[in-house]
Amino acid sequence: MPTIVIGGHTRSIGKTSVVAGLIAALPAYRWTALKITQYGHGVCSANGEACDCATSDHSWAVSEEKDRSGDSDTSRFLAAGADHSWWVRTEQGRLAEAMPRVRKILEAAQNVIIESNSILRFLKPDLYLTVLDPQTADFKTSAQTFLDRADAVLLHSVKTSTTPAWERVSLKPVINRPTFTIQPPTYLTPEVVEYVRARLSAVAHSHPKTSLSS
Repeated sequence: MPTIVIGGHTRSIGKTSVVAGLIAALPAYRWTALKITQYGHGVCSANGEACDCATSDHSWAVSEEKDRSGDSDTSRFLAAGADHSWWVRTEQGRLAEAMPRVRKILEAAQNVIIESNSILRFLKPDLYLTVLDPQTADFKTSAQTFLDRADAVLLHSVKTSTTPAWERVSLKPVINRPTFTIQPPTYLTPEVVEYVRARLSAVAHSHPKTSLSS
């Protein structure tokens, strides 16, 4: 069961588009897709709305997406061709509480693609890609923590003279990793798809019993 994780340093830099693009480009893998969202204080994990409920009741929630025509990220995964799509919501720092449910989903899946950084605390994927946009200043702690585990970097196209907007962030951990230039609206290139295909093929050959439909 190959597992891919797509992470990135902040929101709205194309992570969801990369996930959807890979699902569409590699349909034979019959993907189960997961999006993991961690909320700050005062937001209910059950629905993402402002909430004063007891955290012991609403610290996490997991729901399966069924709508292939909606605008949500998980609906986009289904529209791209995923067999199943799940949304995992937790309070910030409490993903561990949802992991028993997440592991059951993973165990039942054929092949898995996950949009998250923090999931790397709990599993070692076959491939981890990180999306970086030098023009967006925010750089999540989780993205910095796991930067050295990235197998490849998907880097937004910028002018060579542009100074990254990040402060106190070093890219030395990934300086020798494959780097692919991407840009909206597709956020994906044939080179990225072929890189992922080759990595998954290598996984299949090293684990002959892995579940694939190719």
